[in-house]
This record gives sequence, C-alpha cells and structure tokens, in this order.
Amino acid sequence: LLRAVFALPRPVKRLIAGAPVRRDGQELALDSQLLLLMSKLDHRSLAGGTPEEARAGIARAKEMLGRVPDRPVRTREVAIADAVTGRLYTPKGLAEGSPLLVYYHGGGWVIGDIDAHDTVCRSLAAHADVRVLSVGYRLAPEHPYPAAAEDALTAYEYAVENAADLGAGEAVAVGGDSAGGNLAAVVGIMADPAPDFALLIYPAVDLSTRRRSRDLFAEGFYLTDDDMTWFSDHYCPPERRGEPMASPLLAGDLSGFPPTYLVTAGFDPLRDEGEEFAKRLEEAGVPVALRRQEDLIHAFANMWSLGGRFQEAMSEAAGALRTGLYAGPRRRS
Repeated sequence: LLRAVFALPRPVKRLIAGAPVRRDGQELALDSQLLLLMSKLDHRSLAGGTPEEARAGIARAKEMLGRVPDRPVRTREVAIADAVTGRLYTPKGLAEGSPLLVYYHGGGWVIGDIDAHDTVCRSLAAHADVRVLSVGYRLAPEHPYPAAAEDALTAYEYAVENAADLGAGEAVAVGGDSAGGNLAAVVGIMADPAPDFALLIYPAVDLSTRRRSRDLFAEGFYLTDDDMTWFSDHYCPPERRGEPMASPLLAGDLSGFPPTYLVTAGFDPLRDEGEEFAKRLEEAGVPVALRRQEDLIHAFANMWSLGGRFQEAMSEAAGALRTGLYAGPRRRS
C-alpha cells in the first residue's frame, strides 16, 4: 500500500496528504508529509515501550523499505571483534583498492542493526563507488555508554589495519546517521590515524543541551522529543552526557577532524545541534560542507527507496562521499 500511494500522480498525493505544512520558514516536502500520514495510520512510534518492542518495529519497517539499487552489490559477513559484527558491501565492477566507508547505523544506540540499514549501505556503495563496512555495535540498555563508542573505534581500527583484506585501498572514511552519526563523529575526533573523510547524516552530537529545533519539531515529524528522551535515558546517564564520547560537539579541539559532508533535515529535532557541529568544524579550520535538506524529516536515508525527495537527498550524500574520497586529500600516510 505504501509503494502504491507513492506511485500515484502528484495531484492525487497532495489531495491525500492535505494542505502543505509550514514551520520555521520551511515547507515540508509532499513526500515527507505523505509518509508521516501513512505512519499515523500504522499506529506505531519510533521508540517507547520496551527496547524489544521498539526493535521489532524497526525490523518491520525494514520489510516495507527493502528495495535495493539497480547496481548489484555483493555482501559478506566480517568478524570484527568478539562483540562487534560487520558486513562488507562491494558493488559490482568495483576495482580492488577502492576507498572504504566504515558505516554506523542509527537507532538511538538502542534499536537498529546491520539488517535495518542494509539498503542504506547498498545505496551508498553503489552510488558512491566505494566499499562499505557496516558495523554491528553493542546496543543499550544491555550495553550502555560508552560501549557503542568503544565498538565504533574498534571497528575503524580494524578497517584501517585490514583494508587490503577487505579489498580496499588507503582511503578510509567514517559515516553514519543519527546515533550512527554520533559514533562517526566520536571516531573522527579520537581515532589515530584520522579518517580521510566523514559523512554525517543528521547526527546526534550533544546529549547535554536542548536546542530550538527540538522544541519546534517535538511532535509529528517522525522522531519526537519523547523518543529522544527515551533513547538518551537508555544509553547514557545524565552525569556523563557532557563527555566528548557521548557529545562530540563538546570536544575541546576539533582541528584534527577529517573533511566532512554534514546533512541535516529541516523538520528534525536534531537539526540545530548538527548545524552547530558543522559551524564548530568550520571555526576549527576543517573543510566542511553543510547541507540542510529543509523539506525533509529525520531518517530520510532509510526512506530513499520510496524515491522522490528522499532519493534525491541520498544521491547528493553519495556524490559528496565519492568526491571526498576520490578527489580529496589523504589524511593518513
């Protein structure tokens, strides 16, 4: 039904979705508005209840958004460490020695997994012409902070040390969405050697402070204020949220951070903290391209298979990744 609705002519979709939604000088994309309406009909929230119930909801969403790119992508499982799993994505026709993206999935450090972000990684691999190592890190509350951040660093170190075995060359990037963007930012700050590039998709970078966008988009735009509280409370105790491994925006020195493409969504509670992180990178002398997809909502990366604005935004991110890795300077010897 979801795919059938998105295949309808635009005037029919507008009729179903209703009048345009405007807030903070932005107009919500028709694709976003339509998806939010369909989500309401499903009577499910992103978080809430038990972690097991929330994880089941994400698994169900994956079944609805399971389209893969036209370019075939081969996968194989990778044992990174005792508690850290991985899946390597290699698009058809990609030469040995290509760049490698180490990718951390979103889900508030509590839900989500490699399978839930399978189509995201396939899309990035196929359209950016890179290998992608998707990381299955430990989840809270069973493994609270800083377990996920430690696993993120372990996975990056594994990728650097084993790049040749993964079919990759010297160029290694980190990337992730939402909580995964948080982990990629932590790696960008703490890893030695530093990554060559960072792809941060609506990252959560400060657990310690509320910003205006969290109040503006607290309800009705997929990720809610209650969801964010639920995720944070399961992941990290309040007294530790000011630590850079939890809130990379609060790190003292960002001058060694890799060149970055950071994209936010206009109708997202996380918008303002992501854009503040980009500003801090710029002030530290880091090459950074900030892009606000002002008509989109949180989690648009997972929705690229529906086409339209979601696919356009992910195509732009893939293009930035490809440019950053193939044309950008190397950070490591």
